Amino acid sequence: MSEYEHTCMIRGNGGRTIRAILDRICDKWTLLIVATLDQQRLRFTDLHRQIPGISQRTLTLRNLERDGLVSRTAYAEVPPRVEYALTSTGRSLIPPALALAGWAIRHIEHIEASRAAYETRAR
Repeated sequence: MSEYEHTCMIRGNGGRTIRAILDRICDKWTLLIVATLDQQRLRFTDLHRQIPGISQRTLTLRNLERDGLVSRTAYAEVPPRVEYALTSTGRSLIPPALALAGWAIRHIEHIEASRAAYETRAR
């Protein structure tokens, strides 16, 4: 029995919970948001500016807050100020994210060559 199958049996729901969590973490923007918040608390507009290509609509922090990865702190000031920061759970994503990025860097040449070869065959 694989480790994944064992984990699914422990959860008792066929892996639905694990898939839902991985869907959030592997979302197109989540790891970029986590990496951007790694060393600093940021306001929404500052976070938006630091992530190239993300739209304001796409930059939804509510789900990351709901999942306990990001905290939201509102300050009773005029004008109102809201800052976002990683929680300890969110910070715990940094090492595996760096490991995945390192893997991508180590294998990029092979992957690009494989893609080019595939495209040549597919024509």
